[in-house]
Amino acid sequence: MIAPSIPASAPPLQSSGFGAHWRERLDALLSLGRRSGADLVEVFLERTDHLSLLAEQDSITSVSPAFGLGAGIRVFLGRRDGFVSTNDLSDRGLQAALEQALGMLGLVPSPSAANAFAGLTKLRDHGLAGKGEWLLRCPTLAEASDRLLEGTARLEQHGRHLQVRRGSYSRDWQEVLVAASDGTFARDIRLHQSLGLNVLAADGEHRASLGRRYGTSDRPDALRDWDPEASALDVCDSVGTMLYADYVEAGQMPAVLANRFGGVIFHEACGHLLETTQVERGTTPFAEMVGQPIAHPSLTAIDEGGTEGAFGSLAMDDEGMEPQRTVLIENGVLRRFLSDRAGEQRTGHPRTGSGRRQGHGFAAASRMRNTFIAAGPHSPEALIASVDRGLYCKSMGGGSVGPTGQFNFAVEEGFLIENGKLTKPVKGATLIGEAKEVMPRISMCANDLELAAGFCGSVSGSIFVTVGQPHIKVDSITVGGR
Repeated sequence: MIAPSIPASAPPLQSSGFGAHWRERLDALLSLGRRSGADLVEVFLERTDHLSLLAEQDSITSVSPAFGLGAGIRVFLGRRDGFVSTNDLSDRGLQAALEQALGMLGLVPSPSAANAFAGLTKLRDHGLAGKGEWLLRCPTLAEASDRLLEGTARLEQHGRHLQVRRGSYSRDWQEVLVAASDGTFARDIRLHQSLGLNVLAADGEHRASLGRRYGTSDRPDALRDWDPEASALDVCDSVGTMLYADYVEAGQMPAVLANRFGGVIFHEACGHLLETTQVERGTTPFAEMVGQPIAHPSLTAIDEGGTEGAFGSLAMDDEGMEPQRTVLIENGVLRRFLSDRAGEQRTGHPRTGSGRRQGHGFAAASRMRNTFIAAGPHSPEALIASVDRGLYCKSMGGGSVGPTGQFNFAVEEGFLIENGKLTKPVKGATLIGEAKEVMPRISMCANDLELAAGFCGSVSGSIFVTVGQPHIKVDSITVGGR
C-alpha cells in the first residue's frame, strides 16, 4: 500500500533523465523518512552507460557494453546509518527501499507523524553547459576499435621481441541526482575515458612486461586526441631497456621516485590513512595528529577535485557537495582529513566534498579525488645528483598496502644511481616501508609536478582518481631484490 504522503500519480522516469521534475516524488520520500524518526535521509539516483574494449595483438577480443539505472537510499540516526539500493525507481520500489533502510535502525514508517522536513532547495544543476551531448559526441564502437588497433599496430612497429601486445579502452558515462532531507538537491553528468597499452617482451631467458595508462574526465574527444605513436614509442623504449636489465641487489638505500604515477605510493600508503573512514575504524596512526608534523618539512600534499580534465575531478561529490581544495599536509604538518557526511557525524571532521561511490549500489564514503604531493624548488637533476648510490624509480607497478600504511610496490622501470648519475637499468626492485616511517624521509621535492590517472578500490567500490607528484627523494627506504 502506497503511503498517502507519496503521490500515487507521480510521473514516470522521463527519457531526459533526472531533473527538477523529480522534486515532488523526492520531497514526499524524504518527508516520510523524517516523519519516521530519521535524523537525515539521502537519495542517490543514477543512470550509467559503459563500454569497454580489449585488443590483443591485432584483433578486438572483447566488447563489453553495460547499462545501469537505480537508486541508493541511506538513513541516518545518531551515529548509525542504514543503506539499501534498488533498481526499481517506481514509487513502490523507492518506498520499499526506504522502509528497509528505516527498519535497519529500528524505525517504522509513520506517514501521519509531524513533518520535520522543510523541503528541497532549488536544483543545483551541474549537468548543463553541453554535458547532455557528451555521450553522443564520444567515439562509436567502430571508431574506438580502430583507434585501439592502431595503438597495438604501432607497438608492433616500434617494439622488439614483443610476445604480447594489448590495448584496452573504457568509456563511462553517468548521470546522478542527489537529494537529502537537509535540502540538498543537485544533479550532474560525468564522463570518464581511459586507455591502456601493455606489452610482454621475451628474448631467451630475458623477460620484461610494462604498461601505461591514460585517463581523462569530461572530454568526449579524448580518444581522438590521443597520440598512439608517442604512446607506443614510450612503451617500447621502456620495455626494451628493461628486457636486458640486471636484477637489483636488496638493501637499505636512498631512492628518487619519478613524477606522475610515482604518486601512487603516497595515495596508497598515506592518502587512505587521511580519510575519515580510517578514523572511524581506528586504523590510521594519524587520527589524533592534526596540527602535528607527520612528514618532512619539504612535503605538502593536496587533494582536490577541480583540475580540468583530470581523472578524479568532479563538479560535485556523490553527496551533492561541491569539492573543496583540501590541503592535507602543509610543510610536513597534518592539517585536514578527507571527510564525507558520515565521517563528519562520527568523527567531527568537516565535510570536504569527498563523499564518493562506485554507483548506486554503494553508500558514499570519504575517498580521494586528485591527490598529489606539491611541487618543490629543486630540479629533478638536483635530486639525482644528491645521491651517491641509490635507486631511481622511473615508473611504478602494482603493490599491496596494509590497513595501517605498510606497503610494498614493484618498480616497473628502475635505474641505479651512482655518484649522482643514472647508470645501468635494474629490474626486480620492490619498495617496502610504512607510511609513518617513510613520510619524514621525503627530503626533497622537484619542480615538475604531473598527474596520472588511476582506479581506487575501497569500501564504496572502485572509483576514478588521479595520483601525482614531482620527482621526490626518499633519504632511505628498504629495496627488495635479489
